[in-house]
Amino acid sequence: MNKAKLGAAPFKGVFAILALCLLPLLLNAKQLSTHLIRNDLVNFEASKLIDTIGQELEEKTGLHAYIVATNEHFPERFNLVEYSKQYEAKLSKPYVLFIFAPYATIIAKAKERGRIGIIPSSQDVKKMYDYDKVRDAAIEVVALKDSNTDEAKFNVGIVQAYSELADELAQAKGIKLTNTIPDEMGLMLTILRVLVYTGTLIVLWVFILRPMWLKMKNRQINE
Repeated sequence: MNKAKLGAAPFKGVFAILALCLLPLLLNAKQLSTHLIRNDLVNFEASKLIDTIGQELEEKTGLHAYIVATNEHFPERFNLVEYSKQYEAKLSKPYVLFIFAPYATIIAKAKERGRIGIIPSSQDVKKMYDYDKVRDAAIEVVALKDSNTDEAKFNVGIVQAYSELADELAQAKGIKLTNTIPDEMGLMLTILRVLVYTGTLIVLWVFILRPMWLKMKNRQINE
């Protein structure tokens, strides 16, 4: 019994430190985003950034920006405007709905995939942002040739495009937001690494470290 306690002590300390570090992340995981109308792709930390930006935009301008991040495999020439109508009941006007569909087919023969839709609630709202700039903010990240996974780049691309959209909507109202992210490649890559490492730590804790810690704790109780 004493040997078991002595052997478990160092591990118990390590697990306690990891638990304290990961607790805020695990708590955030239980919070549902109010700006992600559909979320198949965005992780917890990216979702938190999106909500922070979206809430500031709403408070300062009265405009709403929403995201549909879907892993659906839309066929070629799929109508994203028609698709967006199923979410209208969940959207507060005036709004812009940003649709990120990386698995949607662009050209079937060329096997090109990945579509973005930016759908405003009115023509007046449409005039408040530059479609190409918002779209390119996502594409530039996703198109990077590096060792990061597609899923990690999707997260950063979505956040960066959403930030660009929020900035442009605010600027149209003569307002500057404080929580948006500057469109700088170095900063985007830093955020990308943070998101990747955060996701890895959460998976490590939930599926490996926590079960081991609980097993050792139960063993101590039973001895």
